[in-house]
Amino acid sequence: MQTFKTFTILFWINKSKKRNDDAPIYARVTVASKRIEISLKRFIPIDSWDPVNNCVKGKTNKSKEINLYLDRVKSKLFACYTELQMGTGEVTAARLKALYLGENPDEKTLLNIVEYHNKEMVAVLKPGTMKNYRTTEVYIRKYLQERLEVQDLELKRVNFKFIIEFERFLRGSNPATRQAITNNGVMKHMERLKKMLNLAIKLEWMLRNPFDQYKMKFEEYDRSFLTEKELRKLERKEFERQTLEKVKDVFLFCCYTGLAYVDVKDLSYNQLVKGIDGNVWIQRKRTKTKKSIRIPLLPPAKEILKKYKQQKVHWKETDKVLPVYSNQKTNKYLKEIIRACKIKKEVSFHVARHTFATTVTLSKGIPMETVSKLLGHSKMATTQTYARVLDTKLSHDMQRLMKNYK
Repeated sequence: MQTFKTFTILFWINKSKKRNDDAPIYARVTVASKRIEISLKRFIPIDSWDPVNNCVKGKTNKSKEINLYLDRVKSKLFACYTELQMGTGEVTAARLKALYLGENPDEKTLLNIVEYHNKEMVAVLKPGTMKNYRTTEVYIRKYLQERLEVQDLELKRVNFKFIIEFERFLRGSNPATRQAITNNGVMKHMERLKKMLNLAIKLEWMLRNPFDQYKMKFEEYDRSFLTEKELRKLERKEFERQTLEKVKDVFLFCCYTGLAYVDVKDLSYNQLVKGIDGNVWIQRKRTKTKKSIRIPLLPPAKEILKKYKQQKVHWKETDKVLPVYSNQKTNKYLKEIIRACKIKKEVSFHVARHTFATTVTLSKGIPMETVSKLLGHSKMATTQTYARVLDTKLSHDMQRLMKNYK
């Protein structure tokens, strides 16, 4: 027999699911601070519910009948709790609900594998990746509660129909931003769910993955970047507001180095070394992939370093090379800067990295293998997503070819 755990039962009406003036009665079961809810499939007029005594008001036959039913529900839940207490498995709210509903309390569920994955992978995956998995978990829970009207689902019931209906649910609006999730955003959530179900198979919690019949449909899209003309326009623009001037300089520094936001924010003087050519190089590991990168500094990047080395007293973190604001503020100020430069395109900070890959390197004839090394990519395919043949380079290359026909 197990030690006693806090166990409570509360009846309540769910007004969010009302039909006309009637609302369904739910049982909220809490075990050791973890709670689940069970729909009792009974509707009553909202004004007839007594929230203090957890019962239906009045002495009508219907009131007596429902209150008697609530007593039976409470007795059955207590009996299920006692049965779990006498057993060897852990007493949890989820197992109690399964037993009450006549299901196997030891049957593994969808949230079992989601929670297991996110707990085990927190020491393996990068913080940003874990954040994405937790976002996927939020959507899974919302889908279960809002569409299926359940708190959890047995893994054996996660089938192909579940998969395609979950995709359809994701294609609805994002409640956090009031904007629809993009196709590739939906596919990323589906990809993460597939990986979690693959883990369930390895743990022998499932026999097969319903994703075996499902095909991911990622859309190709052009990554935004600044052209040579737009880059020059940005360089020539000077701002009286120091916040804008600093953000502009940090952005330009990344246009000429290919550094991501998180890497330039963390860039310190001990990561600036003398390269084999005698010039200043950046030598560090990328935060995202932990892959080593070595980047020789181009003259524009050197000028920005020189400017802020002279202004070092103006910010607190004395070991950092450049004054970098939070990601949110940086992107906010960057939008102001782009508007002031009359550049008509959507620009986020990551556009600097795209600009380095296209305008600054590939369009100047730098081999893709070299660009891949500078960006710290493990696969050439990743670099190819940044690469594009600009019209200027296309024209230049074709002019050289045409000389062979003269």
